[in-house]
Amino acid sequence: MNPSSYARLPERFYARVEPTQVSAPSMVKLNHALAVDLDLDLAGLDAAASAQLFSGNALPQGAVPIAMAYAGHQFGHFVPQLGDGRAIMIGELHDRAGVLRDIQLKGCGRTPYSRNGDGRAALGPVLREYLVSEAMHALGIPATRSLAAVTTGEIVQREATMPGAILTRVAASHVRVGTFEYFAARGDIAGTRILADYVIERHYPHCAHDKSPYLRLLEQVVARQAALIAGWMNVGFIHGVMNTDNMAVSGETIDFGPCAFMDTFDPAAVFSSIDERGRYAYANQPQAAVWNLARFAETLLPFIDGDPQRAIDAATEAVSNFAALYADCWLAGMRRKLGLATPQSGDRQLAEDLLEAMHRNQADFTETFRKLCDAAEDPNDELPRGHFVNARDLEDWAQRWRTRTASEPTKPMARAESMRQANPAYIPRNHRVEQMIAAAVEHRDFARFEELSRVLSEPYVERAPFAAYRNPPQPNERVLQTFCGT
Repeated sequence: MNPSSYARLPERFYARVEPTQVSAPSMVKLNHALAVDLDLDLAGLDAAASAQLFSGNALPQGAVPIAMAYAGHQFGHFVPQLGDGRAIMIGELHDRAGVLRDIQLKGCGRTPYSRNGDGRAALGPVLREYLVSEAMHALGIPATRSLAAVTTGEIVQREATMPGAILTRVAASHVRVGTFEYFAARGDIAGTRILADYVIERHYPHCAHDKSPYLRLLEQVVARQAALIAGWMNVGFIHGVMNTDNMAVSGETIDFGPCAFMDTFDPAAVFSSIDERGRYAYANQPQAAVWNLARFAETLLPFIDGDPQRAIDAATEAVSNFAALYADCWLAGMRRKLGLATPQSGDRQLAEDLLEAMHRNQADFTETFRKLCDAAEDPNDELPRGHFVNARDLEDWAQRWRTRTASEPTKPMARAESMRQANPAYIPRNHRVEQMIAAAVEHRDFARFEELSRVLSEPYVERAPFAAYRNPPQPNERVLQTFCGT
């Protein structure tokens, strides 16, 4: 492992800090497939040695542990100093594709940015992040990855006493919009420029050769976020805490706290217990992203143009482009979900009408789309009427959809197979995640975690032994709130 390139930046960008030793670390999960992708040779480590490594008790050779400084707007309110209060980056390495990846331990003790926190993580949130981040990756949506989870042998105090745990997180980088805000809020123009140059070199090297490199940087981050949020919307994902400190400029989904996947389709769906006013409800996520990107743009204004008004105009146009970029990405995703390979002018309305019918009829988001795959293959196959209160709504829409797909050159079987690659059979349904967490926390039973991990590793492939994992929750199984792990 190499020291993080971020640790070569000026010392005001981070704090050097060692992970706090834990008493009795024990492996819960090692992501062997990701370890191979990272070209890590862990074959010589037994379970005890692995637990020492992934708890931070024993750091790998070359590690230079640091906690990053950042600020952030949290639910619209600016907090000038946040930072890694319970996470420590230990280094970086190139994966087999040549991409530079940060390695971070989350829940490994206090740092100078912990404020009143204990710097620890509880087992439940660690398992949630491990499971959902890996599920997002398997769904084809950019996300941080989870390399390992360990229990610490110690307890943490939250609403109740809970077993402690540590997650090893892998990311293209951990630079956030809030990182830029940290320096800009202090009037540290030099620091903001250094950070922008670092991000350009690491993520957007082609921008360095542009006549307006920082404007191009803004445009690239806007484009990646548009594609990312569209990906979330296409699978019914609700992040829950879209604060500026939770928006990575790399374009990856980061920080899986009170996140959730919808069961019944509802544009106003909110699960996060701390999102009391629905700021980050499902349908609000695109606009929340625009708001965050505007804060990012503000930090770059001094470098976009020497004339303040020209800088504002250029940045405003760049951020305003999000709407069209997002709309194109969302519609492209919906076309794939509906089996429409050749664009036509009425496709957006067709997709929106289905969603409106699903909302009126309290239809399950994932199952409705998955069952349409079967209907695409065989016109006589039963439509997902059982998910609709008024089946006629679905039938009326399906007539239009069948007329539309009849104009496609693709044969029905090929169309259905293509749709099955865009409509997952399995998602991390909230009730399954909560059942898994309860078994692990209350009984140290990780069998549900292991099985759910296997199910979600191939979300587009139906497997008979896992058929029950497709089922929406029964009324008594519905999860109405999810909770942050801090």
